[in-house]
Amino acid sequence: MGKFMKQGRVVLVLSGRFAGRKAVIVKNHDDGSNERQYAHALVAGIERYPRRVTRRMGTKKIKKRSRIKPFVKVYNYNHLMPTRYSVDVAIDKQVVNKDVFREPTLKKKAKKEVKIKFQNRYKTGKNRWFFTKLKF
Repeated sequence: MGKFMKQGRVVLVLSGRFAGRKAVIVKNHDDGSNERQYAHALVAGIERYPRRVTRRMGTKKIKKRSRIKPFVKVYNYNHLMPTRYSVDVAIDKQVVNKDVFREPTLKKKAKKEVKIKFQNRYKTGKNRWFFTKLKF
């Protein structure tokens, strides 16, 4: 069986605080690592999705409703469900990596980086499914 948990793959988070949220794999570790002996992945996802926008709304309101709140987290493969979709967002790996979780300021920088990338992608209108809330 081939490896399908690759960078850029959209996954659904199945458990924990962000259950039901969509995320993108930033870095995958199929064989595990020293601190985590199980298969896991560093993911960047959407904690708060952008809201619906209509034509009659003003530019200020549209800008406010188009905001995205991201999250960055390491998940076990058992808690992720891969989808057929992939998003080619170029997230800087020097800013978003496993070392981010050791210091709060680094994590804040990583979230800011992800937020900028996601909002730019949202404004282009591509990957529309990724930016819509999962209905279940």
